[in-house]
Parts: sequence; structure tokens; C-alpha cells
Amino acid sequence: MLDVSVIEDAEAAAVSLDPTRARLLSELAAGPASATMLATRVGLPRQKVNYHLKTLEKHGLVELAGERRKGNVTERLMRATAASYVISPAALAAVQPDPGRFRDQLSARWLLALAARLVRDVGALVTGADRARQPVATYALDGEVRFASAAHRAAFAEELTRGVGALMAKYHDEDAEGGRRHRVVVALHPTLKPGTLAQIDGTEEHAP
Repeated sequence: MLDVSVIEDAEAAAVSLDPTRARLLSELAAGPASATMLATRVGLPRQKVNYHLKTLEKHGLVELAGERRKGNVTERLMRATAASYVISPAALAAVQPDPGRFRDQLSARWLLALAARLVRDVGALVTGADRARQPVATYALDGEVRFASAAHRAAFAEELTRGVGALMAKYHDEDAEGGRRHRVVVALHPTLKPGTLAQIDGTEEHAP
């Protein structure tokens, strides 16, 4: 099972967003289960659970984990193909954000467009690498800074811009034979307050 899987197909995205199927995915991420077992957990008839499982399987969101005999019946044990899923903007290709349309380093919406492109591009890289059975060379830096004032935040952003820009200029080689371009994205945004996500989507959120 993968830690994270990227959904790039529009139909698969729609399937995953159905509340019942999302619940089934959550149950199957915890471990393999049959339609009968899931029916008890989610409070639905086994036939209806079977229908949803077949739909999820068709779009590659669940897979067969094994079979077991129960009386005269052979039950299929299904499992989720990943512990969690991310829907790529590629699933909404016609209306996906394009950070190239405007550039504003102080715009939260531009940051959102950059983040969407990051999900789309890395998702495509991971999908291709999985098919080729090759790793993807990536790097991520995650941290948190508590600024004393807005002026400190602005000064930090200015120094960060100069520092990263200098590094990019130092290592960029336009004429390197066999070189490969890499995109650099550095983001800075206020940390979400506890409970913010819960207010948006109704999920539980616990402060660290």
C-alpha cells in the first residue's frame, strides 16, 4: 500500500468524493475487509457495498488483497491502494490554476496556484516513476517560524528571496550537457489555527 496516491482522472476523482465511497476507502486503508464486514461497519446492505467496491476497484482505488471461504461462499477481501489520496488539478484540466497567468509573490491566490501546480507536476512524476519502477529525485523543507512583527516577516521574505535567488544563480547551468531542469518553490504562509480545517470540511483536527 502506498502512503499517498495521486488521483489524476476526473471520473476517479468524482468516485472518491462520494461520501459513502470515501468512508469505504477509509475503512480499507486500515486493513483488508470483505463486503460483509464493511456492510456491518457502515450500516449498508452488502449488495450496495459490493456495488461501491466494484466502482472503486474499476478506478484503481481499491484492489484484491485475498480471498477466504465462509461456509459455501468465497469472500473477496479488498484493500485500499493507498493510505490517503490527493486529487490532482489535472482532474479538472479545463479549469486548473495556472500560476503563469499572473505573478504576485504577496498574493495568497498565486501561492495556491503554485501549490496546485506542485501537486499536479509531482503527481505526474510519481505516476510515471511508478510505471517505470524508478525513484523520483525530490527534496522538501518543512518548518515553522514565529515572527515578532509584520516587518520581521517582510524582512525574512526579502532575505529568503535574495538567498534562494543567489543559490539558483550559482548552480544554474544553461549549457550543461545532460543537465535537467528542476523547479524550485519556496512557500511562506501563516500556520492554520487549531480547528480551521474542521470548520471547513467537518473533520476533526488536533493541535500538536
